[in-house]
Amino acid sequence: MASYETKNIRNVALMGHGSEGKTTLMEALLFAAGAIDRQGRTEDGNTVTDFEAEEIKRKISISAAVAPIDWNQKMLNVIDVPGYFDFIGEAMGPLRVVETAAILVSAVNGIAVGTEKAWALATKNNVGKMFVVNQMDRDHADFMKVATQLREQFGTSVCPIILPIGSGANYKGIVNVLENKAYERVNKGQPKEVPVPADMADDIAVALEALTEAAAGADEELMMKYLDGEELTHEEILEAFKAGMFHGEICPVVPVSALTGVGVSKLLDVMADFLPSPKRQVYTGVNPKNDEEETRKCKADEPFSAFVYKTIADPFVGKLSLFKVMSGVLNASGSVYNASNDKTEKLNGLYVLRGKKQINTQQLSAGDMGALAKLQYTNTGDTLCDPAKPIKYPAIEYPTPCMSKAVFAAKQGEEDKVFSGLARLMEEDPSIKIEKNVETTETLLSGQGELHLDVIKNKLAAKFGAQATLQDPRIPYRETIKKTVKIQGRHKKQSGGHGQFGDVWIEFSPIGDTGIDFEFEDAVVGGVVPRNFIPSVEKGLREHIRKGVLAGYPMVGLHAKLYDGSYHPVDSSEMAFKTAARIAYKNGCAQANPVLLEPIMHVEVLVPDEYMGDVMGDMNKRRGRIMGMNQVDGLQQLVAEAPHAEMFKYATDLRSMTQARGSFIMSFERYEEVPANVAQKIIENAKFEDDEEE
Repeated sequence: MASYETKNIRNVALMGHGSEGKTTLMEALLFAAGAIDRQGRTEDGNTVTDFEAEEIKRKISISAAVAPIDWNQKMLNVIDVPGYFDFIGEAMGPLRVVETAAILVSAVNGIAVGTEKAWALATKNNVGKMFVVNQMDRDHADFMKVATQLREQFGTSVCPIILPIGSGANYKGIVNVLENKAYERVNKGQPKEVPVPADMADDIAVALEALTEAAAGADEELMMKYLDGEELTHEEILEAFKAGMFHGEICPVVPVSALTGVGVSKLLDVMADFLPSPKRQVYTGVNPKNDEEETRKCKADEPFSAFVYKTIADPFVGKLSLFKVMSGVLNASGSVYNASNDKTEKLNGLYVLRGKKQINTQQLSAGDMGALAKLQYTNTGDTLCDPAKPIKYPAIEYPTPCMSKAVFAAKQGEEDKVFSGLARLMEEDPSIKIEKNVETTETLLSGQGELHLDVIKNKLAAKFGAQATLQDPRIPYRETIKKTVKIQGRHKKQSGGHGQFGDVWIEFSPIGDTGIDFEFEDAVVGGVVPRNFIPSVEKGLREHIRKGVLAGYPMVGLHAKLYDGSYHPVDSSEMAFKTAARIAYKNGCAQANPVLLEPIMHVEVLVPDEYMGDVMGDMNKRRGRIMGMNQVDGLQQLVAEAPHAEMFKYATDLRSMTQARGSFIMSFERYEEVPANVAQKIIENAKFEDDEEE
């Protein structure tokens, strides 16, 4: 594939709510540009960018996929980003390497939650924005209504640059407002110019006025001229429009039907003619050798640097690292320096990806996107650069996982296969997290929701042949005592020859701080328990507090004072005193008013005002306590404390309650006593599990 100059490159992320036609639009763009011979369908599982088995099965996008489109001597690198919120992590990499987010909106349903989230993410990443009003061929499609909604919600920077001719079954063409030219598509061919419909004159005038005002707002001189009542020339509006797009001050709106193809080639024109190229970009990082700030202009004559925004883990092809050349030029042969890991990587081929298809190329210039195969040390978020001029760009920030499941190998003996496969999938999707819970000994797989975790499990099976099962994690309960008791632990066994004898009196009392597991006090006087056996008593207690007397959970906050006992000069041994300590522990703690403790989590929920009542009510049902409320970035922040056991499915429930507008973070706060009625069920379940194991 030919190398393109930076000024002729456009990098675009297709974003928006789930199931609003992003993948279908990608197919329509590729087909209109002649990159594919036949437009695939999500329903048929034959689209370019939804090529993974899970995507074909579920008929939704799961991973971000890139497809280059050559249009009017411009290279459009378009990335199809999943719209479902469980896969929000897939948007983080693309938003670091594109200059524009093309946000799809339904011509029938208008603004959705995914529209708002895409706008917020693009704004946060300083990425320019445009709206594509799709599904214009559907019944009840209303472009002007949706455009008005967009303008009311997102501000006056939102301006229709193209207007539709007709809607629903009558959607047959478009009018370019800046050119005042109309085009219709005949028999699925290229659009042909037609006279501008007379009945659209008023709409065109209103749209042109909005465009002119927005363009003038992007340039001070033009604004003065505009305010003075002078007419702006077509060329002035055009140049100011491009500048406004680059600075994110103008957000054009374009109608299309991805299904019928009407308006698609004009959308390609808008992308090629108006969207900003990377040539004005200046990227900031640090020199990994001295941590001093470094900058790179997106120009071919700058030192080479590239940012890896995604990794594809393929068991057959090997690892593919998808990147954008931030500065300089990359050739297919030689080596590059990984500034993130301080390693040199040898290049094994340079590709441009179109979905899963790898197209060999010899060179890529600043601003362009490509892929490198089988890099040994490189992961998502790493910087590749010229070793003589090193730079490291900031890593990608992924959302904190909000749901965890315990993961097990479905077949005994396949543990290594499962966990090595999960490690490979974590390279591909850094928004998942795998960690071992030391207390419960379970391995936890954490992600953005139930769908996300289910997809990971299925990918594991499809890609690596490793079958896993997911279960709710065990809660790391604790036990403690509430009163002081004095108890004897006596172990005597005689069976010919040497017997066993150990006798201790121990006082068990609550420390008052469950953050301290155990304290041992030696209060023996007069040698009633020989000095050499006292460590055995402590050791016996420490071993056995791992299992409490109520439900077998670890005992905490326990003070044990050894103050009396007796021994036999022949039959006493370390083992006998350890056993005596165990007997004292078991009998003593059972009489010391033992209680069950549960982990309490600190929860911070962010929701719009209108959902606050539902969220508070739900938190109360979860035995939660509201600690306070704050205003954060125009949203309500609810600060609460809730038992861990009640929060397993909170990610799913919060999404349902708030139409996915709510988010939360959660962290461990402390342990608290479990209410008696709840504790009884936990104890009964623990006994049932013990009986099953036996």
